[in-house]
Amino acid sequence: MIKLGLDRLLENPELRKPLWGRRVALLGHPASMTRHGHHALDALMALKELDIVAAFGPQHGMRGDKQDNMIETPDEIDPRHGIPVHSLYGEVREPTPAMLDGFDVLLIDLQDIGTRIYTYVTTLVYLMRACAAHGKTLWVLDRPNPAGRPIEGSLLEPGWESFVGAGPIQMRHGLTLGELAKWFVAHLNLDLDLHVVAMEGYRPNEAPGYGWPVMALSWVNPSPNASSLNMARCFPGTVLLEGTTLSEGRGTTTALELVGAPDLDMDRLLVRMERERADWLQGALIRPCWFEPTFHKHAGQRCAGFQIHTDNADYRHAHFKPYRLIALLFKCIRLEHPDYPLWRHFHYEYETERLAIDLLSGGTFLREWVDDPAAGPEDLEQRLQPDEAHWAEAVRPLLLYA
Repeated sequence: MIKLGLDRLLENPELRKPLWGRRVALLGHPASMTRHGHHALDALMALKELDIVAAFGPQHGMRGDKQDNMIETPDEIDPRHGIPVHSLYGEVREPTPAMLDGFDVLLIDLQDIGTRIYTYVTTLVYLMRACAAHGKTLWVLDRPNPAGRPIEGSLLEPGWESFVGAGPIQMRHGLTLGELAKWFVAHLNLDLDLHVVAMEGYRPNEAPGYGWPVMALSWVNPSPNASSLNMARCFPGTVLLEGTTLSEGRGTTTALELVGAPDLDMDRLLVRMERERADWLQGALIRPCWFEPTFHKHAGQRCAGFQIHTDNADYRHAHFKPYRLIALLFKCIRLEHPDYPLWRHFHYEYETERLAIDLLSGGTFLREWVDDPAAGPEDLEQRLQPDEAHWAEAVRPLLLYA
């Protein structure tokens, strides 16, 4: 049976000894749960032996209060324990000196989903840098990566750092948050007192979860639209839809598992995708469908699209390439409809000048490949493979779990 980092800390007094007599803060969110469904803050408070003085909340809040994307959360007082809860997705995204002065040790218990642009990764890095600069200790209570070990996509290019790209890591990075923290310590050359409370019994290469211990751990949404294991597996590709005029299914019950638009012939596009690169559609069931978002893009309009299913016996974890799948959709839209208004121009995650699709992909190359009529799937393959091989080699020494 898997034991989360949080559960190990709660069960083992020896692990907690270094925290005795020190002021402790917690960064958490709705999925910061024990395997029995108790929130980390409540469970740590119930020990009555640690001095928990403050909490921090990332995007969507500590307890979970914001449904839509890019909606800020204010600071507050925790209604149950009366301690301050500092928002790192409100007036500030990096901790202020006053926040840092209030604790000695920061516990981070966040459920990541294995994709670079997930803002919890950026919040982790901001806190690591701040704790290193102010002589604070930081503990990561490790959790599974539901997307598993496969690596896909590109490395973020220099100069393209943003709130959805904290550094030159892979789009689908294949690491747990604890492993990722170790990589950032080395990459940023941080003088940080970092401790990773590793999991026990975590086997990320085993079926059927391939990263998520199905039937051993309940799924709790780490963000409002991360509503299933299927979504987490699709997300390294479907998140790119946020930078386009296509619906990613926000306003439906299966956001970021869907793609569609009211003015596209999806059957025709799927035929073109099969013709261009059929192997990029393998590993999952691609189901043509119709849907009508109740809010967000194309609200109230019937969209032709498809849903990606990894929740069946035909799923092939090693063959499923969500990044390539969605990139191929973009390319085929451009081939079939050269003038289609694909790229969305809007303010995205505190950026007002650079295109969202470039921030998401970590550079301009993906958009330029899509828009170049002479560029084909093999050109993208040649761009991605070296990055994937480089990342796999760089992180191999950091892996905590076989």
